[in-house]
Amino acid sequence: MNKLDLKGRTMVITGAGSGIGRATAIGASLRGAHLALVDVNKAGLEATKQLCVGTGDISLHLADLSMRGAIKPLVEEILAKHPKIHVLINNAGVAVAGEFTITSENDFDWLMEINFHAVVRLTRAFLPILQAQDQAQLVNISSIFGVIAPVGQTAYCASKFAVRGFSESLRHELAGSNVGVTVVHPGGIATSIASNARLPQGAGIDAEAAIEKFNSKLVMPPKDAGEFILKAIENRAPRLLIGNDAKLAEIVQRIWPVTYWKKLQTYFS
Repeated sequence: MNKLDLKGRTMVITGAGSGIGRATAIGASLRGAHLALVDVNKAGLEATKQLCVGTGDISLHLADLSMRGAIKPLVEEILAKHPKIHVLINNAGVAVAGEFTITSENDFDWLMEINFHAVVRLTRAFLPILQAQDQAQLVNISSIFGVIAPVGQTAYCASKFAVRGFSESLRHELAGSNVGVTVVHPGGIATSIASNARLPQGAGIDAEAAIEKFNSKLVMPPKDAGEFILKAIENRAPRLLIGNDAKLAEIVQRIWPVTYWKKLQTYFS
């Protein structure tokens, strides 16, 4: 595939009100891209827009991706402002802390709606628009936990492995077309996802301590992660591992596919 110049291209970015989504939007703006930014947090979206100082047009779209009924009006709203979409970045994500036995069905389903089902629904809605362009890229943000599956992350891992499988299969289906597919596996990026994780009823102090410890592993600035993602888009890369922790985890998992957690749990627990 030829490289994709983002200048003058239109990008849809979900979860753009903070973290990786915000950083990617800022970097894309500096490259001259037009942006449709989506988030559930209005103040976060407005703050992101203020930080985007490029020449492209920017529209803000408030949406709760946990609500299936929010997808259709969101897509219609975006296309009314940006008839041509060249890049879709499915970045919005949430977490639930705690082992499976204390994770309620409601919390599990809520997470899956945002982390996986919204990815599929937005891809289904925008894919025909992407296919109508000369060049286009679909970018789905999985996680290091779409490569390895640590204790206490059953819901999150289920969603991120699902994103990985969906993205890889779709990439094979679209091979040879104008639409490339990139699946991204970030490692420890300094975002608020762990701090904002839902705590199941009965999770207790142990879960709160685990979140605090996990936060200490989130060291890479979102700006750096956003730049890696933008370069992967420009290069039409099929897969991106961000951070040495993600790269190490992937290597250990390949060498010890069954017992990798025994090797990694000291770091990730």
